[in-house]
Amino acid sequence: MDSSPVNWEALDALIIDFAKSENLIEDSSPPSSPSLTSPSLSSSSYHSRLIIRQIRRSLETGDIDAAIDLFGAHASFVLEDHRLLFRLQKQKFIELLRRGTTEDRVDAIDYLRKSLAPCALNAYPEAYEEFKHVLLAFIYEKDDQTSPVANEWAEKRRYEIAGLMSSVLRAHLHAYNPLFSMTLRYLISIHKGFCFRQGIVSPISNLTERLLLEERDPPAIPQESLYEAQPFDEVDVQALAHAVELTRQGAIDSLRFAKGDLFQAFQNEICRMRMDAAMLDELVREYCVYRGIVESGMQTLSEPLKVNPPESRCCSSRDSSLDVDCSSAKCSNSENSATTDLSSMQGTDVESRYASEPTNNLKDCSTSGSHQSENSRSSLLRNRSHGAGERSKRKRWRGRHDELDFISDIHFSRCGKQEVSTAMQVASTTISKFILQGVENTNGEDKYEIVLGMKELASRGMAAEVVKEINELDPNFFAENPVLLFQLKQVEFLKLVGLGDHSGALRVACSHLGPLAASDPNLLKPLKETLLFLLRPNEDALVTGLPLHALATSLQVAFGKRLGIEEPQLMRIMRATLHTHSEWFKLQMWKDCFESLLRIDSLKENNTPVLTSLATSKSNTDSCTLGSSQVTISSTTRVSDDGGSPNQASSRDVIHDENAILQVMEFLALPRADAIHLLAQYNGNAETAIQQIFTYL
Repeated sequence: MDSSPVNWEALDALIIDFAKSENLIEDSSPPSSPSLTSPSLSSSSYHSRLIIRQIRRSLETGDIDAAIDLFGAHASFVLEDHRLLFRLQKQKFIELLRRGTTEDRVDAIDYLRKSLAPCALNAYPEAYEEFKHVLLAFIYEKDDQTSPVANEWAEKRRYEIAGLMSSVLRAHLHAYNPLFSMTLRYLISIHKGFCFRQGIVSPISNLTERLLLEERDPPAIPQESLYEAQPFDEVDVQALAHAVELTRQGAIDSLRFAKGDLFQAFQNEICRMRMDAAMLDELVREYCVYRGIVESGMQTLSEPLKVNPPESRCCSSRDSSLDVDCSSAKCSNSENSATTDLSSMQGTDVESRYASEPTNNLKDCSTSGSHQSENSRSSLLRNRSHGAGERSKRKRWRGRHDELDFISDIHFSRCGKQEVSTAMQVASTTISKFILQGVENTNGEDKYEIVLGMKELASRGMAAEVVKEINELDPNFFAENPVLLFQLKQVEFLKLVGLGDHSGALRVACSHLGPLAASDPNLLKPLKETLLFLLRPNEDALVTGLPLHALATSLQVAFGKRLGIEEPQLMRIMRATLHTHSEWFKLQMWKDCFESLLRIDSLKENNTPVLTSLATSKSNTDSCTLGSSQVTISSTTRVSDDGGSPNQASSRDVIHDENAILQVMEFLALPRADAIHLLAQYNGNAETAIQQIFTYL
């Protein structure tokens, strides 16, 4: 379940957009990629989300007057809706009685006469009955759990009305959670459902159970004028119901509130899922520190981390990356220049933290591997010094410090950037310790810098430098990770071919690629495909097809573990949830209609570090059509005993009309996969299938 590949560059973009949208990092630039945001998902909704949180906090603490004041200032439409106003006023009546003083009791009676009773007459048909029922609170005490108004007295009623108001405000103000937050909610909910239905023990249950809470906010109330709306397309109803685990009527009500907009209804329902915001922020910060996006804020560790020997190597604490100052290092060498920077041919990086590097540094990239041994320490010195400049480009993590401020007058203090001279001084200290102590005695903060430096070198296509420096740091690393060495030598080979150095490329193939493939038959096919590029050295596909960022991430994870640095927990969550997302929709024999909206498709883009079939372009043949004329092609499938992906049991495909599938799902209340299997038994005839089932009943 943890083996599914993830496009980490796409995740970086989502994470950066999330941190900016929630104002968690000190950065005034716009979101990193306009394609990742829409007006309803962008950081412009941050102010509205703060208002909602402030109102929610007031309602949950029973301060109804403060919530009503905020409604009047920022969302007056709520007070104009008598249905919502009646709920607020009824709760205020209970809160007045809860105080218990004689004066408050008199105020409660006065409030009944002037506000609650008149509103109950016009709110909704059942409102007056509810009004008469709540009067029993005068007689029964709040501690009487057997009273007929125990639910009215219960403090959970505060949270219910707070959740209801949050749902209504989110939809009306288009203050949806940032895209990554919604994506994670959706993936975890599918992961939980898949593991439960398949009887699988989730390897990340300790994280998902704490992160995604069981309770949901109540759904927003549809307006009465929408009850006469035309029936919705059954495809939309079923897609929404199964995506967010609603009843059919619940999906219809949600679509009714969204005026038939499927994607808006979906966002409304996803945002109803409750998430532990503090834990999410911690996971995001841990990931950002690990990836070199933000500074950790820690200068040193209490004790150094040791390199564990292969036979006794163990994982470090899962929180280790939260407690160290992790900064990326951009590395370059000055010998044997090469004019091609592979990373520039793959498109712009997801974040501008690398954009300001002078282009003349590209001439320092070397692939020949002809460095002299006496220059090894000076090479490392230059690379680490150059990395100090990258530290100054990282964002500062600020966290959520503004939610208690007055909403309309939010001012954020900005810390000045670290001076370059200071960064260079810190880097020099790190370099000196590194050279004098060696990697075994280097502390955890410096090891983070080393690993991020290796990642940056790999992402820029400087494979020879990566191999050379890692061999100097840990001569046994590539002996235990031969596939990584093969991939790095592939990059070096292809880069030399691109530069026209065929003899150098063949030396790399003979010295490294050939022996590695001889020891591992699985590498023989990639070796043949790599050698084919000798026939077409000048084609752009030679370098544009290289998944350098994926290779860099694989190197970062493997070499980091070697140094005792465990990968962040968010990476585990994404691998597992994306895997179960794919497996779930295989079982459903259906394409997820919401994966493009949540950028799940980009997270799954083929970005594997195994450099095979580089010239083969990826075809995108799947599409999601929301019309009723859809046709589903299914095969008889069975689930393997271990709960894995379905295996094809029959090669004969059966084509079913989408309306027939939906008809069986609706009449028999069956999941989509079961409806397809049933239709397969009756040649796709929905009427016959339904008739036979009722006959057996």
